Amino acid sequence: MSLAGQGAGLPGVLHRATSKQPAGAKKMAAEKPLLEGALAADPPLQPTPRLLEELKAESANLETATPAQILQWAVERFGSKLTMATAFGPEGCVVLHLLADIAPQTYIFNLETGYQFPETLELRDRFAKRYGIEVDLAKPNLTVEEFETQHGGPIYKSDPDRCCFERKIVVLRKAIRGKHAWISAIRRDQSPDRATAPIVNWDDRFQLVKINPLANCTTGDIWKMIVDQEIPYNPLHDQGFTSIGCRPCTRAVLFGEDERAGRWSGTEKTECGLHSLGQFKK
Repeated sequence: MSLAGQGAGLPGVLHRATSKQPAGAKKMAAEKPLLEGALAADPPLQPTPRLLEELKAESANLETATPAQILQWAVERFGSKLTMATAFGPEGCVVLHLLADIAPQTYIFNLETGYQFPETLELRDRFAKRYGIEVDLAKPNLTVEEFETQHGGPIYKSDPDRCCFERKIVVLRKAIRGKHAWISAIRRDQSPDRATAPIVNWDDRFQLVKINPLANCTTGDIWKMIVDQEIPYNPLHDQGFTSIGCRPCTRAVLFGEDERAGRWSGTEKTECGLHSLGQFKK
């Protein structure tokens, strides 16, 4: 049975932006660049009080906007300094579908750890064929074989935090270098860690603006859009995998379990570090 039938969804919540767009933001003054994220950009974007106030105001303004309107605002505000990381989850697929219409030139990348499911990489090819979107594969310096040799074997069970850090976080920092903002596909109802995610905020960890266009959406909203628009999605979702990450650390969920229960099952770990606990606390 397909997961695509979950939930009725909110009518029109994901529809294309209307002619009336949320108010744009003022340009920020450039200051001395640092090493990563927006602080490495030319000109750099600094988390000045003025910028933080702007982001807070825009986040509030965009609370009632559709995902398409939020993306339209992001494209107009950040232009070529905007990027997106995707693991090709259903939410990411929806954002890719919208970006293909709004700003197909956006630099989009996938953190190719070397441990991803073949179905995930095949989905990348399906998006390229249907939308003409080329999602870059951002890879660690070491292959899986080199990495496991360095650590005396796989560490995804013995030290999953370090595995995620070296195979994902380090790679993400390199991929976003020179960018001012990145798009995430998280939803508030996915987990307690994400429940307070704003629409727009300054990401302290990665030192750039973070935009969450799907924050207000439910799983029903997402699957309604996928079904209605025939958006490609990972076939593993039809086999009980509600959240898909790396192959060794992902399992299908059981009836009644949280949708992210299949990630790092049997451990206290709930996030890979891209969307950290406490990141969204005010």
